[in-house]
Amino acid sequence: MLVNPSFPAKTVPEFIAYAKANPGRINMASPGNGTAPHAAGELFTMMAGVDMVHVPYRGAAPALTDLLGGQVQVMFLGPVGSIEYIRTGKLRALAVTTATRSEALPDVPTVGDFVPGYESSAWFGVGAPKGTPAEIVDKLNKEINAGLADPKMKARLADLGGMVLAGSPADFGKLIAAETEKWAKVVKFSGAKAD
Repeated sequence: MLVNPSFPAKTVPEFIAYAKANPGRINMASPGNGTAPHAAGELFTMMAGVDMVHVPYRGAAPALTDLLGGQVQVMFLGPVGSIEYIRTGKLRALAVTTATRSEALPDVPTVGDFVPGYESSAWFGVGAPKGTPAEIVDKLNKEINAGLADPKMKARLADLGGMVLAGSPADFGKLIAAETEKWAKVVKFSGAKAD
């Protein structure tokens, strides 16, 4: 959860108080309708009970440019695209959207510290076509988990603000089902439509 350093709120509670005192006056940038940052912002809007104006851009770069320039006030963007701006003070991270603090930004709280139950994180997984033999799926899972356990891989991901989420194929299936249910509620709440 990023703001321009000129924005008056320095914490998530201050941001919520400001947003409630100024409904519809905070512009929330995203890389476009239906993107993960858009959904993360809508989840925050829904759970914090604030009214922000969604400003969809055609990609993260122009949205980030306008956040840096102060044309929009907030953006929910993953650390890979923003961590250097945070480290150099060009953007202020009010919070991370993951369930736990980021190793790369240990002093930045989570949104969930202030908005109970809030969690939004991007994840990547490897799938195989339906009907792929179980022994092949198991071998892929074993090798991928071994790669993710490599200290160099973990360190590189942590430096970028990422974290490893290894598990079984069944764990991944449960994650996909839970995320699908969660985000369907956010999309319905936001009224978002495909462009």
